Amino acid sequence: MNYYERALQLKEETVAHRRYFHANAEVGLDLPKAKAYVMKTLREYGIEPKVCGYGVTATVGRGGKCILLRADMDALPMPEESGEPFACPTGTEAHACGHDLHVAMLLTAAKMLKENEDSLAGTVKFMFQPAEETFEGAYNMVDAGILEDPKPDVAMTYHVGSGKMAPGGFSYNHSGTMMFSVDGFQVLVTGRGAHGAYPHSSIDPINIAVHIYQAMQSIIAREVDPQKACIMTVCTFHAGTANNIIPNEAEMTGTIRCNDQKNRELMKKRLTELATQTAAAYGGSAEVVWVSQVPPLVCDPKLVDDIVRYMGELEIPGMQGREGVVSCASEDFAVLTSRMPASFMYLSAGFPEEEHPAPSHNPKVRYNEGVLPMGAACYAQCATRWLEDNQ
Repeated sequence: MNYYERALQLKEETVAHRRYFHANAEVGLDLPKAKAYVMKTLREYGIEPKVCGYGVTATVGRGGKCILLRADMDALPMPEESGEPFACPTGTEAHACGHDLHVAMLLTAAKMLKENEDSLAGTVKFMFQPAEETFEGAYNMVDAGILEDPKPDVAMTYHVGSGKMAPGGFSYNHSGTMMFSVDGFQVLVTGRGAHGAYPHSSIDPINIAVHIYQAMQSIIAREVDPQKACIMTVCTFHAGTANNIIPNEAEMTGTIRCNDQKNRELMKKRLTELATQTAAAYGGSAEVVWVSQVPPLVCDPKLVDDIVRYMGELEIPGMQGREGVVSCASEDFAVLTSRMPASFMYLSAGFPEEEHPAPSHNPKVRYNEGVLPMGAACYAQCATRWLEDNQ
């Protein structure tokens, strides 16, 4: 089967899938509309789905080696200002990261692979995942058994990119860390509240938290190998209820991101030590709670090279790759890349004619639906060819 020609024939259907998910955006782990739509569609395609944690899985093929194809399904908790006629109407959810395109492409790939099932040299396993944005979904599905029965030998996924690059471009990294780790933290500082006129009666948690915040910068400046890239960002600071009350507690939240596992472990250890010991020095206490923990995303060099070769066999007009891409952002597909050979790539879905296209996670972002048949064809082609080469 020529998967790209077939994907072009199915483009209208794929676009309809995408627009359904876009207009019915859901966030987090529990995505009842998305899960029901995926399961209904797979059954229409002759594929029997299974619930896996908060996600959905299914297989096509007949034994042998197994390749896992993953698509994330969740949106972001934000309003949408894209101007698209199929925009999400709620004002509180938006597919501003392109996950609606991911699940649409994988549904069409599943249909084509089912149509070609008799020719498959092994098994293709589908992973329709929730909660990528909160870094919970991959762990949830792993805990629910997505990596068993059958056990995948390799995994792959795509992520669309907004901006000015037209469909056809793709980006990858087969020689190092492609995306940083992420460790979301919550620093809870406890002191002793008092009247604002009598600060000597208090143990001021705001003062403690400020000293922790200032000292955090020294971890990167003086303790981390400067040849490695590390980021520590505090994004929220909450304390108090009135201008004449010193509160009992203060809270900071943020993330640590690294391209190196050794420095990641160092920064987590040192943040905990710094927070607890600084608080103790000022008479209070502090607790560091880790709300998300995802390792750096490092792809398997051989698998990535194979995927690039398989994509080239489709001879899609204008398709061109760019190697060596590194992103400071994070992705919970790293939960899989840390467990098996895996490939993660970006597919361009931008509008080169627009002067200032909005970036992802922006209320005005738009994605070019011309990427849909390309992504669907690449999923199906790469799965089919990998199984042929690895019987």
